[in-house]
Amino acid sequence: MIVGQQQVIEELLVALLARGHCLLVGVPGLAKTLMIRSLADALSLRFNRIQFTPDLMPSDITGTDVIQEDRSTGYREFRFMPGPVFANVILADEINRTPPKTQAALLEAMQEHQVTVGGKRHLLQEPFFVLATQNPIEHEGTYPLPEAQLDRFMFNVLVNYPSEDEELEIVRRTTAEQQATVSTTLGADEILDLTRIVRRIPIADHTARYALRLARMTRANQPDAPEFVRDYVMWGAGPRASQYMVLGAKARAVLRGRNYASLEDIRAVAPPVLRHRIKTNFNADAEGISPDEIVRRLLESIPEDNDRQDSRGKLPSVFRSADAG
Repeated sequence: MIVGQQQVIEELLVALLARGHCLLVGVPGLAKTLMIRSLADALSLRFNRIQFTPDLMPSDITGTDVIQEDRSTGYREFRFMPGPVFANVILADEINRTPPKTQAALLEAMQEHQVTVGGKRHLLQEPFFVLATQNPIEHEGTYPLPEAQLDRFMFNVLVNYPSEDEELEIVRRTTAEQQATVSTTLGADEILDLTRIVRRIPIADHTARYALRLARMTRANQPDAPEFVRDYVMWGAGPRASQYMVLGAKARAVLRGRNYASLEDIRAVAPPVLRHRIKTNFNADAEGISPDEIVRRLLESIPEDNDRQDSRGKLPSVFRSADAG
């Protein structure tokens, strides 16, 4: 169904196994919607698409209480009518086209896997996976997502243009009579089992500390923050970044057939975890320094393995425990 985009697909699967949510950023026509629908079909999950528009109301997402009458008795009562959020895979298409009031309707669902309507809590189906799309080139008539909601997304996935060969294959497939189909691979219960397996994957202390240090070094107020972070970053990543890097590393290790998370896994998931959690300042905007560039410099400044020592023959601080000398 999908030509190319291997990294995007891997990041979607990593987020799914880690029970996270994804924000997909890319220009129109790159098969973001098709990719999400195909993923839901391959996993035999219930899929709902919500097209975000300026007139969309919170109740259009979560559902609402309606009055229903029993014709035999004439008795009237309020009954909850579930909204499209009651599914396993939710495509929030063009999420930045609706006002913040409606955007916030997803906050409780994404974090607590429930919605509250009329003072009553309604649990969502498991697994629950929100995939939101956003067009980076349109700014008129859009409402940027607040930082509190951006932080709920595990990954910010960049969907880039295909290569020339991939684009040729796309044209061939989509202009022919034969249509591709998706075969079911896993079910909801199997996915839930896999998410529990991911959390049981061991991770070494120095690997977890690597993720922790990587997130903390994005904060300009930290004493050991690099000079370029102090110059270009207004605020950095919070504790969720460390959690998601560790969970993402575990899920990536499972996908690659390993029973442990490595530094390579941390470094692979760091860009999609951090790029939407770093807010650059005016100096960075003036010099064209993006959050991805900040992450790239951080990965270069922190060593990959504990064989590299500093000029005094000691291990870098990222590999030392807090009480080590």
